[in-house]
Amino acid sequence: MSDLLAGVRVLELAALFNGDGAGMYLAGLGADVIKVESPGRGDYLRHFLGQITAGNSPAHLQVNGGKRSIALNLKDERGLEIFHRLLEGADILIDGYVVGTLARLGIGHEQLLQRKPDLIYVQATGYGAAGPYAEVPTHGQNMNALAGAISLRKGDDGLVRQVQNADPFGGTSSGGEGTAACAVHAALQAAAALQRRNATGQGCHIDVAGSDAVIANAWIAAAYSQNSQRLTDASSLPDSAGGNHTARYQFYETKDRKFLLFCAIEHDFWQRFCTSVGRRDLLEEEWSNRYVEFSDHDEPLRRELQDVFAQRTLREWMALAQEQAIAMGPANQLADLRQDPHLRERNIFVEGRHPQAGPFTYIGSPAVIDGKPGQAPRPAPALGEQTEEILKELGHSAAEITALHTQGVVECATIQQQGTSA
Repeated sequence: MSDLLAGVRVLELAALFNGDGAGMYLAGLGADVIKVESPGRGDYLRHFLGQITAGNSPAHLQVNGGKRSIALNLKDERGLEIFHRLLEGADILIDGYVVGTLARLGIGHEQLLQRKPDLIYVQATGYGAAGPYAEVPTHGQNMNALAGAISLRKGDDGLVRQVQNADPFGGTSSGGEGTAACAVHAALQAAAALQRRNATGQGCHIDVAGSDAVIANAWIAAAYSQNSQRLTDASSLPDSAGGNHTARYQFYETKDRKFLLFCAIEHDFWQRFCTSVGRRDLLEEEWSNRYVEFSDHDEPLRRELQDVFAQRTLREWMALAQEQAIAMGPANQLADLRQDPHLRERNIFVEGRHPQAGPFTYIGSPAVIDGKPGQAPRPAPALGEQTEEILKELGHSAAEITALHTQGVVECATIQQQGTSA
């Protein structure tokens, strides 16, 4: 975590990945993210996709880490009153529910921006808050499917199955998983809106669609697909449909049975490589005046290079890459990540401990701020774990909090635990 957003308060009204993810990124930047949940059920992400202990799925521990939870009945006037008091001190509100859900409670973006014009109201949804499909509930693959990121084929058995994307540059499949794409863009837009709000006092409504975010992330493939008919020279494009067919931009196996991606498509890289490995004979072919050689299908050269790469270990190849400034790097498999020395030093995996679930490996930040290593976030909260704490911050007495809990306006995990232990 960093402190770049220290002092910023976020109210997160969301369940599952779109809104949860946006809140996760803002919490990781140091914002005080208060997760406003419904009593009884709350964010049911806690209870599926596997359990480390009851109510603690890996997804919940990761995406809700760093947050505080208040369980608040927004269908009760007293619950809404507490919500509006929370809103007074909030900078950002994340709405991750199906479009219209919060508006029906009287706390949609139009109602809240009238009440608090400097609020940054972020809707992070699958299909967006506007458009013909806006009110349709979604799950993650709905976003990728709408974005054209899932290639399908009907088999001889009559069933539809997913197949590898054969579009140039990997098509919009290169845009990543829909909910993750949505969350990143929602957090980015919210942080940008803070800058304008701090300068002008003006809030805004931000509408982020996961389907749009997938396309935006896949901007290379998307831009080429939309402008393919305007190309006057396609000679420098890869011939393959997302695969690496050229020998100079290709995967190879090393001496220690690891994989490496070789990317010497620029002349300088290729020349330095051939010279470094004592294979200047491979330079005999005169390249054209292209900046890169990206579209050849030289299988004999590919086999020749495989023999070359089999002579050294991955560690030795990376030492050469650093020494000679040649574009190549490990092609890790998932099981290799924790052993990679570069990823280890970058601290993308952060060890922490949850009070109920025990040791947990968090996925950290891809950004290193001022050279400081990432740290584990505050453990993901149980439903209503900080209800009492937050209500006290708003000025409620212990007796008032107990009454609100008893009457079902709020749910306090601390009071629940006291009742259970008694």
